[in-house]
Amino acid sequence: QVRLVESGGGLVQRGGSLRLSCAASVNRAAMGWFGQAPGKEREFVAAQGWSGGSTLIADSVKGRFSISRDIGRSAAYLQMNSLKPEDTAVYYCAAGPVVTMSPTYTYWGQGTQVTVSS
Repeated sequence: QVRLVESGGGLVQRGGSLRLSCAASVNRAAMGWFGQAPGKEREFVAAQGWSGGSTLIADSVKGRFSISRDIGRSAAYLQMNSLKPEDTAVYYCAAGPVVTMSPTYTYWGQGTQVTVSS
């Protein structure tokens, strides 16, 4: 059974930083991050291929967020800098065969809450 476990969420002030981690029990998979704010659809944030290539970043977070991989540990990270209140959401880690901005990944984590105060 494939499991994805996110960690690293929390409460941070505007302009602060957080680093989300995702530990996956699946190898050689593309991994992505999506955010879902209350009452809104799940939105793409960032994704990267299994080898660390083919990186995609949403325009709304470009220059502030970055994604990285630890291939040996089947882990993915989302570094979030210069956080804004509108970044507040539950962030989900996802894994699948293809790097895509679409929420069509095969496997999903349970999500971790990120709250940015003003």
